[in-house]
Amino acid sequence: MKTIELETILPAQTEVVWDHVLQPRLLLFVAKGMMTFHPVDPDTFPECWSEGRYRVQKYFMGFLPIGWQDIGIEIMPDQGRMHRIRDNGRGWLIPIWDHMITVEPVDGGTRYLDRVKIDAGILTPVVAAFARRFYAHRQQRLRTFVEADFDYAEC
Repeated sequence: MKTIELETILPAQTEVVWDHVLQPRLLLFVAKGMMTFHPVDPDTFPECWSEGRYRVQKYFMGFLPIGWQDIGIEIMPDQGRMHRIRDNGRGWLIPIWDHMITVEPVDGGTRYLDRVKIDAGILTPVVAAFARRFYAHRQQRLRTFVEADFDYAEC
């Protein structure tokens, strides 16, 4: 098992960031350019995540199919002003993809943390290297989104 952790400080109010984290729309936006996710079961995403399993088909660079993934959403109880959402998922060739997003206030804005634990057997080092690049891409897109005042159309 390998753990990847990346964080960024966003110049935004924590509650606003958290509201967007709870929307599948943000996942699709921040992954764009590297990954796309097409809902399979159910066949559409909800407006806001709720606890449960969502099966998706994944595409690298928007067109190369790379198998399915179960997104297992758990919304963790708030701890003061810290919010957390967990994707305790798994996928094709990756039996453990346990991703926690933490959002909490800090001086100057909001601390956004991605922490993912990965087990893909002998492929773990390769999958972990990809995950590090993927989460860096996501956080860059998230920073751009925040700088555009949370306007999906502007980015």
